[in-house]
Amino acid sequence: MNNTSAMVHHGRNMKRIREILGVKQDFLATSLGMSQQAVSQLEQKEVLDTSVLEKLAKALGVPEEAIKNFKEETAIQIFSNTYHDHAASVQYNFNPVDKWLEAIEENKRLYERLLQSEREKNELLQRLLDSGR
Repeated sequence: MNNTSAMVHHGRNMKRIREILGVKQDFLATSLGMSQQAVSQLEQKEVLDTSVLEKLAKALGVPEEAIKNFKEETAIQIFSNTYHDHAASVQYNFNPVDKWLEAIEENKRLYERLLQSEREKNELLQRLLDSGR
């Protein structure tokens, strides 16, 4: 039996890559459309299905081979060659609460403009009615 294949542990490799990238389990879970517990279970598996590896690699922004063949000593080289190519498309500093508050403020401004438009329309109609008498 080949010692190299016996030492491969996709789940541990995935976890280590996730940690190096500073990605939390819950963020990865959301990216994959699964629960944090499911991600934790994946990290315990020695061998992951090809389709799962593909999704994980895409979510983490690394090639599948990085998860399959991860070695601590070559990690810096792998990430310097691949991760920076995707850095512009990966944004971890998104705060949904801020976006939600911005949307509420925009809704308030739109509502105020709508009310002002209705007031102007009512004033115009009132003037037309008064001039017609």
